[in-house]
Amino acid sequence: MLDRELKGELLSWYAATSARPGRELPWRGTRDPYAIWVSETMLQQTRAATAAPYWKRFLEAFPTVHSLAEAREDQVLALWSGLGYYRRARMLHAAARRVVATHGGTLPAQTSDLLALDGVGKYTAGAIASIAFKVRAAAVDGNVARVHARLFAIEEDVTGVDGSGRVWAIAARLAAIDEGEPGDWTQALMDLGATVCLPRQPRCNLCPLRGHCQALAFGAVGDLPRKKAKRAATEVRSVAIVLASKAAVLLALRQTDKLFGGLWEVPQGHWTAGSLLGAMRALANRIGVAPAELSARGEVTHVLSHRKMRVAVFCGHLDGCRRFALPGPDYSAIERVPLSELRKHTRPHATLTRKLLDMAKVPCKRLP
Repeated sequence: MLDRELKGELLSWYAATSARPGRELPWRGTRDPYAIWVSETMLQQTRAATAAPYWKRFLEAFPTVHSLAEAREDQVLALWSGLGYYRRARMLHAAARRVVATHGGTLPAQTSDLLALDGVGKYTAGAIASIAFKVRAAAVDGNVARVHARLFAIEEDVTGVDGSGRVWAIAARLAAIDEGEPGDWTQALMDLGATVCLPRQPRCNLCPLRGHCQALAFGAVGDLPRKKAKRAATEVRSVAIVLASKAAVLLALRQTDKLFGGLWEVPQGHWTAGSLLGAMRALANRIGVAPAELSARGEVTHVLSHRKMRVAVFCGHLDGCRRFALPGPDYSAIERVPLSELRKHTRPHATLTRKLLDMAKVPCKRLP
């Protein structure tokens, strides 16, 4: 009975949209399973506000599963440029081809079939099934795990086997209750975690479930959820050479099996020992540019999940007559790339590349 009351109260809160400022997200207005699938893939490891403009552009370019399946990988990565975690884009692309080949271009409704697709885990399968197909399926992401850990005072590490198992069991039990729309329940939990039950400084006074929250009753909200300590990021140092003109910039293509594989970037070289100038000269000589033609511009810091990258930036002019060589074995091509291709989302590249170009004051701001 208490579970049903809890569910009803959260659904009522979700129905009152004024209680959820900033959560009128573009994919909330669609029932297209494909569009929902794209949104849930983008939302893995990415904030909703960041994903929203990417989702709109991606659906404009690839409005159906068939159009995505028929696209080239570099076209998909170009639309994903700057969103990070590019493996998601590759798996979404591969899964679209499987949906066309196996399911005739129609996304399957059952979680078991969804789980067979590349890049679709338990959370994504549950979210798609509940939101797009009205299946009473559980979907547990970081926000939902935090909500359940506090509501039910789960002391175990929610990222471990026991703690995760408890969270998923509770989530499945609540999802199965015949109350409200399944998709509304899934999104209500997400919104509660994103706007009220925050990791730090939770807004318990605004929580519609504060009367049910065991952590609040025990004074343990700040202690939950339990998680193992994050591994310290490994620092990686490198040098980058930005050669640009008013119309183009020199970029190199990463080998597909390397970090940032399949993306175009400013030529870079490792700086593991010795002087910075020595590392710059070594990279310049490999590319085929005279070190004396380059000037130091500064350093860019870029943080990935387990890696902190520090990149020293050197700049020079892109000579239209010069031929350049590959910066090293991590690259498969090097080209003069028109700045228009970076502005129009037609050349795949990572956020780090844009940071390096910004440091070098290369005018390639993206078009809206």
